[in-house]
Amino acid sequence: MDTIVNFRTFIAVAQAGSFSKAARQLGIAASVVTKRIDQLEWRARARLFERSTRRLALTDEGQRLLPAARRIVHDVEDAFGSALGQAHELEGHLRIKVPTSLTAMCLGDALGRFLEVHPKVSMDVVVIDRPVNPIQEGFDIVVGMLPASYDGVLEAGLCPLPRMAVAAPSYLAARGRPAHPTDLARHALLNFQPTGPVWTFQGPNGPIAVDVAPRLSTNDGHVLLNSALRGNGIAILSAYIVDGALGRGELVRVLEDFAIPEYWIRALVPHSRTHLGRVQALLSWLRDEFTPLPPWARHESCGMPVSS
Repeated sequence: MDTIVNFRTFIAVAQAGSFSKAARQLGIAASVVTKRIDQLEWRARARLFERSTRRLALTDEGQRLLPAARRIVHDVEDAFGSALGQAHELEGHLRIKVPTSLTAMCLGDALGRFLEVHPKVSMDVVVIDRPVNPIQEGFDIVVGMLPASYDGVLEAGLCPLPRMAVAAPSYLAARGRPAHPTDLARHALLNFQPTGPVWTFQGPNGPIAVDVAPRLSTNDGHVLLNSALRGNGIAILSAYIVDGALGRGELVRVLEDFAIPEYWIRALVPHSRTHLGRVQALLSWLRDEFTPLPPWARHESCGMPVSS
């Protein structure tokens, strides 16, 4: 249990920004705080804080340890609470991975409301646009859209995510409208880099794969949308990004007779975390957020204004 006590002290120092403030908050002497941090640094074989007369800051090792320390402390508290049959307000720390555009348009608001309802819950929200193994990278929940599966991880589908090829009317007036996916070779293409350099469509005789040499390649959906709005080319965009622009007539669909395989928005949770009340609560919250209709279908907290 000394390690747990040391972790609590480490968290307090990181939050307070000084040994003396953490000592006052914990009701112990500053020398005890120093001793506990020294013990933790000895166990970690690394310095956790950069100390100077002016400031105290986490080292890179300290920054990597802090989320894990929070999870361990909260897990121990959860275990004791469960063993003693205590019914208490939801509390603890969550580390979550989310995609950029979905978070900016919809998910950020949902997470903010969750924290409002559960004031004793804290979160690290990390924005990453690539597949992430939550076990390897230390996440409680990973929200994503790209197909990926991992051993020891629960996959909870939140909602299907339709995708469509779109362009601005000004672009189509200048360059013409493609009638078949193979016509894209003669067009300027705007590509979402994480999905790769091949666009796949479903034709009457099976899948049609088109290798793209994009005019623009980006891992940010906002950049892709803005470029399409300015008439720079044809893009494949997800419904939550493009529905508003389609409704306003700023973008139009192309190649509608050739369906694009849809993705699923999913929450990935390590099996070792599924028993935690705060993880269960957030997973339920996300399911309610995206079912039976996702926010963009309800016209809530989604959409992006045209940049000036």
